[in-house]
Amino acid sequence: MSFSATRALDAAAWAILLAVVLIAYLTFDDYGLGWDDYTHSQYGQLLLDYYASGLTDTRALSFVNLYMYGGGFDMLAALIAKLLPYDLFETRRLVGAAVGIIGLFVIWRLARRIGGPVAGLIALALLATTPLYYGHIFINAKDAPFAVAMAVLLFGLVRLLEDYPKPRPVTVLIFALGLGLTLGTRIMGGMAALYMVLPMALLIVHDMRADGAKPAAVNFGAFLLRLLPGFLLAYAVMAVIWPWCIREPLNPIRAVGYFSHFFEKPWKEMFDGQLISVPDMPRSYLPTLFGLKLTEILLLLGIPGLIAGIGLSVRHDIPVRRRATMVLLAGAFAIPIGITIITRPALYNGIRHFIFVLPPLTVLGGLAGAWLLHWLAERSRLATAVAAVVMVAGFAVPAVDMVGLHPYQYTHYNRVSGGMRGANHHYMLDYWGLSFKEAADQLLTVLEEKGIATPEGRRWVIAVCGPHPPAEAELGSDFVITWNTKGADFALMLGEFYCAELNAPELVKIERDGVVFARVYDIRGRNIPSLFTEPPITH
Repeated sequence: MSFSATRALDAAAWAILLAVVLIAYLTFDDYGLGWDDYTHSQYGQLLLDYYASGLTDTRALSFVNLYMYGGGFDMLAALIAKLLPYDLFETRRLVGAAVGIIGLFVIWRLARRIGGPVAGLIALALLATTPLYYGHIFINAKDAPFAVAMAVLLFGLVRLLEDYPKPRPVTVLIFALGLGLTLGTRIMGGMAALYMVLPMALLIVHDMRADGAKPAAVNFGAFLLRLLPGFLLAYAVMAVIWPWCIREPLNPIRAVGYFSHFFEKPWKEMFDGQLISVPDMPRSYLPTLFGLKLTEILLLLGIPGLIAGIGLSVRHDIPVRRRATMVLLAGAFAIPIGITIITRPALYNGIRHFIFVLPPLTVLGGLAGAWLLHWLAERSRLATAVAAVVMVAGFAVPAVDMVGLHPYQYTHYNRVSGGMRGANHHYMLDYWGLSFKEAADQLLTVLEEKGIATPEGRRWVIAVCGPHPPAEAELGSDFVITWNTKGADFALMLGEFYCAELNAPELVKIERDGVVFARVYDIRGRNIPSLFTEPPITH
C-alpha cells in the first residue's frame, strides 16, 4: 500500500475519533442516571476519602458489595468532578465517554498493527457504530471501563506473542497496565489467562519442532522472567484502584468465590417473550441476544473473522506468531461466551456484562473486512468499490439508528429482531431506567407551562416504578419519591413489563421508534391499587 493511501486511511480513522469526541462532548449531559449510578458515585468518594485519610477511613472497604469490585472509574470521576464545572453525574457521563473513546483508539491501533490501516479503520468504524458499546460508555461504571481495560490487556497480549520470547519493556508495560486495570476493575477478568493457553502452546510447540525441547523450555523460562516486573506492576495498579484486594492475601480469591454464585434475590426478566427468573435463563440467552443486538455489519464481518481466527490454528503455511495472534483474538471472544453457555450463571440486563468481548470481535471483523477488500482488489476494481460502498452503508445504518434512539443507544436491537418495535414486549429495553431523566425534565416543563404550583405546605409526591435514585436526582427537592400510590400526585412509570399502564391522565410519554420508554401519569384523586404487574425490584 502506498504511503499516501496509508495516510488517507489513518486520516479517516482520526476523523472518526474526532467526530466521536465532538459528539460525546455535545451530548454527554443528555444521558440519565442508571440504576446503580448513585451507589457507584458514593463508592468513588469513599475511595478518595480512604486515600485522603492516610488509609484510616475504611468505609469504602465494606461499602455494600462494591468493595468486591475495583473502583478505578468511580474514583477517577469523583476526582475530576472536583475540577470541572459540571455536577458529579454529568462528570461521570463525560469521563465515561472519555474512557470509551480510549477504547476506540486502542482497538484501532491493535487492528492496524495486526492487519494494516484498512483493518484498523474498519475495526474502529465497527466499534464506534455499535450502539451496545457506544451507549454503555456514557452510563455504565463497571462493564464499559472493564471492556476498555480488557482491550488494553488484549493489545498487550498480542504484543507479547509478537515479541516472544523476549518482550520489549514497552510491551511489558502495556501488558502490566492492562492486566492491573482489568483485575482491578473486575476479578473475573482473570479468565484472560485462558485466552493465552492455545496461542502459547502454538509458540512452544513451534520452538520444540525447530530447536528441540530444551531450547523451547529455556525460551519459555526467559519469557516468564521478563514478565515478572510486569506482574509486579499489574499488582500495584490493581491495589491502587481496588484497595480491598490487598487487605488480606486471600481477598481476590474470596471475590472470585463471591461472584461464582448469584448473590441477589432472584427476579424475572423478559426473554424471547417469556418471563424467566434470571438464574434460570436458557443456554440460548447469549447467542440469541448477540444475534439480535449486534449490528448487521458487525455480524457479517465479525463471524467470518472469528471462524478464520479459529481455523488458522491448523494452517502451517502461515507464520506461527500470526496464527497465535488470531487464535488469541478468537478466544477472547469465544471463551467467555462458551464458559457462560456451559455453566449457565444468572444472566440479566441484556448482555451488558459481555461488552468486553466486543473489542476482539471488532478487530476480527476489521481483519475480515480488510482481507475481503484485498481479495476483491486483485480481481475487480468495480467489485472492490461496490464492497466498500456496502461497508460504508453498513456503518451508516446503525449510526442513523443511534441518532434516532439518542440517548438510549444501549437499548438498540437490530433489524434481525425487527428493530425496537419487534424487540418490545419480547426482550428488556431500558432496563436501567435512563429515560427517567427525560421524563422528569418534561414533567417539570409541563407543570411550569400549565402553571401548576407545588401544593401549599408540602412537596409533590410521586410514585415511581423503576429505579428511585435516578428519579430523585432528576426531579429535585420539590418531590418525595415513593413506591406507594396512596396519596401520590403523580406516577412515573418505566416502560418495562413490570410497570403497569395506569387508567389516569398521561402528562408525559417518552418514545423512540414507536416504543414507550417511560410515562408520567396524573393520579391526583384517583385510586391506583399498584404500580406493578410483577413484584417490584426495590434495591
